[in-house]
Amino acid sequence: MNTKTMEGLVGAKTSMEMANTPFRVLKEARRRGDTATMERAMGYMNDLSEKAESYQVKADEGMKEDAKEAREKAELERNKAIEKRREEREISEEKLEESRAKNEESKMDSVEISEDGKALQKEAAADGTADAEAQSKEPSAKEPITYVKVDVNTVETAPMKEIKGASVDCSV
Repeated sequence: MNTKTMEGLVGAKTSMEMANTPFRVLKEARRRGDTATMERAMGYMNDLSEKAESYQVKADEGMKEDAKEAREKAELERNKAIEKRREEREISEEKLEESRAKNEESKMDSVEISEDGKALQKEAAADGTADAEAQSKEPSAKEPITYVKVDVNTVETAPMKEIKGASVDCSV
């Protein structure tokens, strides 16, 4: 709350409370028929009501200043929020461009066999249920490979290039 607003409200309230005393004196003087006392009391009441009005004007000015400050603060916060969103958008666009560049560099997908899958493969080889031809074509579990599509019906393997930060998400 602005100082002018507080001063105006407190001053107006005090002036109105102080006007109660001359008003009481005015009533008493009227009952007695004392016109001189009535005129003095009316003079005091007029002075105090004028003070209350001037304090009310001061309070109104203070409230206008408060409203102006609130609008300026809201505008500043709005501009900060717009700038923050702009920066976030630029950062996300940069990340998107980086990921697009990485994806264009590597048009290969990698497949990694889990430990459970490796264990199942070893069991199948030990049981003799695994296809001997398929086992001979599979590289060792230690060296990663990349599957490259040659045409619609054939897929070949090639040594895998290591790409840092690349990942593939698959769902079935």
